[in-house]
Amino acid sequence: MNKNYYAVLMAGGVGSRFWPVSTTDNPKQFHDMLGTGKTLIQKTFDRLNRFIPTENILILTNERYNDLVLEQLPAVKQEQVVLEPAMRNTAPCILYASLKIQKMNPNAVMIVAPSDHWIEDEQAFENDVKACFDKCEKEEVLCTLGIQPTYPNTGFGYIEFEKEDNNQLKKVAQFREKPDVETAKQFLEAGNFLWNAGIFMWSVETIVNAFKNYQPSQFELFEKGTSCYNTSDEKDFIAENYPKAENISIDYAILENSKAIYTLPATFDWNDLGTWGALYEKLDKDDANNATVNCQTIFEDANGNMVRTTSGKVVVIDGLEDYIVVDKDDVLLIYPKSKQQDIKQVRNKVSDTFGNHFA
Repeated sequence: MNKNYYAVLMAGGVGSRFWPVSTTDNPKQFHDMLGTGKTLIQKTFDRLNRFIPTENILILTNERYNDLVLEQLPAVKQEQVVLEPAMRNTAPCILYASLKIQKMNPNAVMIVAPSDHWIEDEQAFENDVKACFDKCEKEEVLCTLGIQPTYPNTGFGYIEFEKEDNNQLKKVAQFREKPDVETAKQFLEAGNFLWNAGIFMWSVETIVNAFKNYQPSQFELFEKGTSCYNTSDEKDFIAENYPKAENISIDYAILENSKAIYTLPATFDWNDLGTWGALYEKLDKDDANNATVNCQTIFEDANGNMVRTTSGKVVVIDGLEDYIVVDKDDVLLIYPKSKQQDIKQVRNKVSDTFGNHFA
């Protein structure tokens, strides 16, 4: 394995649209959402560990998930778990992790990847990442993996690349916000738009310089802790200074400012597993398009449903169409798939009405 390869695994999100399985105390990345025998963070770690040394994989997460990370990833040491004492979006935590890596290895190239995506063709993923790493080692560029859109999705941001660029890695013209349906259709017709999967690659030197140039106050805040990083003094420095960081995403902080960004149209299947409906798409289905996880079922006059329960439960459903049915501990959700985007609000309403214990 290449000792200059590093990974930063983003594992701090709550995954509120997967309530009631995903909760504030135990979010979706720590669950076996597809019934494969491994949680999403375990699958992502293993995928990266194919070509990145175990000790070079950092897990970025909230303090409350420290024990979950160590329990589910026994190969990871405590010093590899980078803890955020406050929620500050993606730019501050990426800068923090990058400065830690730079101190370990100034020649490092790194990938920043979410911990909860589903990728089946792991060899294709490895090949794509290595192609980006190769460019990042030779040039001062930022790279991202773009996903070939299969329909006019309004839930993703898009990457517009230069149409005349025939290279494997294509120059990014601009990042586009989540569009409405008509705009998304125009993107697909244009042929030079990709879904933004939030998977980034760069050399540690390039990303640190980008923060220095485009986010100088953020850079100064974290750079003054360089002597503390990877030592026993780091925790106190971060506890004092991290909450002072601006709440801003890596997209707004760096990517929309940089003039040297390239995208590689991914050669692997990808699903961000952002909603129950996205999970439903990945599951095997019966002749009536019903999908199940962890349960034994009898369906009568039932079509297009997704059912997930605690392991081994028997479920009988009659006369239901296109519903999400999720049974977990003391919460039962029966909700139309067409309104799946509202589950985040439902979770908040349950929390306000019955208490945080249920959310």
